[in-house]
Parts: sequence; C-alpha cells; structure tokens
Amino acid sequence: MQLVVVHRDAELGGQLVQMVKDYTPHDCDLVASETAAMQWARDHSHCAFLLTQLDSMIDGLSLGASFSEMFPGVQTAFLPGYPRSEQRLELEETKVFPEPINGEMLLALIDRIANASPSAPDLFHVVDVLQMCCLSGLDGALQAVTANQSGIVYLRGGEIVHAERERVRGKPALLEIIGWRFVEFGYDRTICPSMETIACPWQTALVEAVAVSKEQSAASRLPQTLWAKLPSRAS
Repeated sequence: MQLVVVHRDAELGGQLVQMVKDYTPHDCDLVASETAAMQWARDHSHCAFLLTQLDSMIDGLSLGASFSEMFPGVQTAFLPGYPRSEQRLELEETKVFPEPINGEMLLALIDRIANASPSAPDLFHVVDVLQMCCLSGLDGALQAVTANQSGIVYLRGGEIVHAERERVRGKPALLEIIGWRFVEFGYDRTICPSMETIACPWQTALVEAVAVSKEQSAASRLPQTLWAKLPSRAS
C-alpha cells in the first residue's frame, strides 16, 4: 500500500514516515508542501492513504479533495494545527491526529485501511471532522453525506452558526446530521451561511447534539429489547 505524508516539518514528518516503515510493510513518502504533494501525485499512479497537515500553511482539505479526484479510493487523515489538549470529544476510530500524535491509533487506522476494500468510501465520524473544523477556526460550509441523505453545517470563525437538511433547520438539523455518525464530507470555504440559527459555542452545540443522539439511539432500541423479553402468546 502506498502512503504519502504532507508535513512541512522535516523532522516530525520524517518520524512519521519512519514509524510507518518500522511497523508496517507499506511504502511511505514525505513531501513538505501542497505544491510538492501535487507534483508527487502527478508522478505516481496510485495512492491509498494521504496524511496531511491542516493549518494556515497547508490546506489539507483542498489537498484531500484533489487527491480523491486523482486517486479513486484514497483514504485521508489530518494533522491539524491545534494541540490534542484542546479537543473536547475523543473518538476511538479517529482520522484526526493533533499533536502529540497518538502513534498507536494512527497505526491502527493504517491497518484498517490496508484491510478494507479498495473501493471503500473515505468515511469520517461527523463529530471528528466538525470538531476539527471548529478548532481550526474555519469559515464556510461542510456538507455531510450518508446513504441517500445529505446535510450542511455552516461555520463562521470556527463556530457552528447554522445547519440544514431538507426542510429541517438549526439545532434539529445538526442533531440529525450528528446521528448519521460516519459520513463522506466536502468543505467549501467560500459559502457563507444565509442565516444564523445556532448561537451557543460550538463545544456546547456539539456536546449537546452527541448526548441527545445517544439518548435517542438507546431509546430506539428499548422497545425491541422489551418485546424480546415478553412471553409468546398461546395460540
């Protein structure tokens, strides 16, 4: 499996590449910029995994979109510019690795990708990518897609200000999108929200949506569990 790491710090980037080479059988290259990454892509016919920085110097979101067009089936993970201590929500199957990077979780992700179907979609936990966009202070619109459903979450300065899907708007829409869990996503920095329906800090909006989603998921399983415990009626 071919991997490429995009990191402008040669020392840290080199450590990541060496970790991959020491603990996996996969090929891994290091490039230091978006320009170098695009040149690498033009020089190669295959890439299974892109691990890229996302900060003011490297637009990992745009780079990931470009790689997905050039390499069907490529999986993407991000190295954001904020420290891991700023995260409010931790996910087991994350594809976002702030510093200090959790090497075991990154190697586990690489192993999952290596054992997945080559045509597997590039899925992210919706909370994972939303938290990353908020902590990165992004403006724009994140479109989340799962099965036949799609929704959009709008951000301004890293705050979630609006969400919508079909006829649902605001917090109810955000709740539905969070409930999808794993999604494909696209990000457009140029789109501005047409309205503001969510005024609380992003941490509050996200934590509340996750809590409600968990409660609803548990409640939806309850009737079936109770029914299974009822004795069958005599005919």
